[in-house]
Amino acid sequence: MFDIDGTLTETVKVDEECFVRSFKDVFGFSDINTDWSHYPRTTDSGIFHDVFTSRIGRSPTAQEVSRFRQHFIQLLAAASSQSPFAPVAGADRLLSRLAQGGLHRVSLATGGWRDSARLKMASAGMCFDDHPAASADDALDRESIMRLSKQRAAERYGESFACTVYVGDAVWDARACRSVGIPFIGIGTGSRATRLSAEGAVCVFPDFSDADIFLRSVYEITNAA
Repeated sequence: MFDIDGTLTETVKVDEECFVRSFKDVFGFSDINTDWSHYPRTTDSGIFHDVFTSRIGRSPTAQEVSRFRQHFIQLLAAASSQSPFAPVAGADRLLSRLAQGGLHRVSLATGGWRDSARLKMASAGMCFDDHPAASADDALDRESIMRLSKQRAAERYGESFACTVYVGDAVWDARACRSVGIPFIGIGTGSRATRLSAEGAVCVFPDFSDADIFLRSVYEITNAA
């Protein structure tokens, strides 16, 4: 089960820029706290709901959510047309290899909205719709998104799984995995890698450029579970 931003696609920075700009363009909100780890629900829908509610004093309407989302997607689309988004090294090849092999099944569990996830993966040479997925369209919290992704994988593939492993790049991914009770593999370098290890990552990789070592770790984790 894979996260997308910072895990499969190099889109953390552009995603943050477009998200913050959308608050300003659509609602006139400025000074958004971009330390997403401070939010109780680190998903696009959860953060949007919390920021909007704290500024306006009520929950957003469906129309207000839609206006924000549409503008956000437009900004991402404009950014990707100027410069296509890059995959995290080896991510595109790894997904293809996993899809062709018989040992593992892939699903996606992203804190982003479905349309933005689809756009980012397409720009980086991958296809969101190739895999069962859950997103911020489905829930405000990551734990529910993970559970739903696993459920949709079981439905799509017609089987139950001996073990599920989540691959992500952020501390909130690690915390959600702890809550749900599934092993977590981190993607990151430097201080991020150190922090992911401290949050309970079974192992941390800089990227997927060595797919054999990554898959060996997945094999060891699932056999130990």
